[in-house]
Amino acid sequence: MMKRIFLAAIVATFAAGSAFADDTCASKAVGKDGKPLAGAAKTSFMKKCKEDTCSAKAVGSDGKPLAGAAKNSFMKKCETSA
Repeated sequence: MMKRIFLAAIVATFAAGSAFADDTCASKAVGKDGKPLAGAAKTSFMKKCKEDTCSAKAVGSDGKPLAGAAKNSFMKKCETSA
């Protein structure tokens, strides 16, 4: 009985932690003055943020960075879903 309670507590902790760690590009789009970005500044920031996020994930199954057509395809798919 104690093991089940302990396991449930651990699972709940990890679930709550991942919910609070949701830093998306949209939530990071804030200017130096603390106000949300708008217009061209927001568009530019979002594009760069998505590109940076996806390029870090562009790794093949062998652990090597993707290149060429494989990288282009991955980046296009990643940026549209992010």
